[in-house]
Amino acid sequence: MADETFEFEQEVFTLTDEDGNESDFELIGTMEIDSVKYVALLPVEGTEDEYVILKLVIDEDGDEILVTIDDDDEFDKVADAFEDEFMGDIDHDALDTPEE
Repeated sequence: MADETFEFEQEVFTLTDEDGNESDFELIGTMEIDSVKYVALLPVEGTEDEYVILKLVIDEDGDEILVTIDDDDEFDKVADAFEDEFMGDIDHDALDTPEE
């Protein structure tokens, strides 16, 4: 029987903010809602447990770029969808069951 080796590569993006500061983020999820693509990114450095959600748009040159979500209703809808997706990955029953 052959041994199987799995290698997982992190997808890391370097983003530049409006002040020209660069930060690295790890891709933790993508989602399409109403024909719009969104990504969830986790800062590589830092102690924050919060992730960032950005919208993928096509700029005037035809390039894909990530932008902040300015509309509060849109952000809430997308954030709820990502929370549902991420929380679905956790087996809450296993967390609530005491070990014997």
